[in-house]
Amino acid sequence: MSYRYKITMAYDGTDFYGFQRQPKKRTIEGILTKIVNKMAKNPDPAITVYGSGRTDAGVHALGQVVHFDFPYDLPEENMLKALNSMLPLDVQIKKVEKVPSDFHARYDVSGKRYMYRMDMGEFRNPFKRRYTAQWRFPVDIDKINIALKDLIGEHDFTSFVASGSSARTNVRTIYEAKCRIDEKENELIFEFYGNGFLYNMVRIMVGVLVEIGSGSRDVHDILRLYEVKDRTEARRTVPASGLYLKHVYYEGDDPAHPTKLPHHQR
Repeated sequence: MSYRYKITMAYDGTDFYGFQRQPKKRTIEGILTKIVNKMAKNPDPAITVYGSGRTDAGVHALGQVVHFDFPYDLPEENMLKALNSMLPLDVQIKKVEKVPSDFHARYDVSGKRYMYRMDMGEFRNPFKRRYTAQWRFPVDIDKINIALKDLIGEHDFTSFVASGSSARTNVRTIYEAKCRIDEKENELIFEFYGNGFLYNMVRIMVGVLVEIGSGSRDVHDILRLYEVKDRTEARRTVPASGLYLKHVYYEGDDPAHPTKLPHHQR
């Protein structure tokens, strides 16, 4: 008999080769899998860790979700403390929940929320270089906020997906897209909430938005990009350092879309 655990975790992605396990590479999935199997006394077959989705090298998480089946019935608090005592300092577990055996961290996702931090300083801040990107040019946030409205709804995001995507369709629905200025930190803070995101989609969207804000694109250029379906027209992919997976939604806690994400959009 085994017990299924849902884990919500945070990590600094700077020194990782992404979430997905890779041979001889430091990854989130690889480290967590090794620790969970060690805790379970290296069972055969080994325990598999399933994530809500991949994050790329350098991308951070405030609320990544995984699940695994564990052979021992540990109290949630004990599991949390045990994992955190063994994990490196750039990965920490925020919450542990016992869940039904049919829960799946990836296939039960109904939505995700990402945040992007863009430092607006003239010079690169060495203390923020791991956690923000930089944009040195003046930005009109009113133009950005007008453009953000063009992202809302269901659209074909072919112009906003990098090569190498394995998605069966490039159609996604954005429920919320917003931007604010953090005056104290001198940062642009973007936030996007949707039913799913394509490979590098958020980083490409932010690149287009800051160009709109700087005046090098028309304020409604996103509408043109939907039509041309050409990745090269979107041009810029902003750095991974500013991107955070903020929250993963599941049925029952998703305010905009309380049902599961269709398989072809995961």
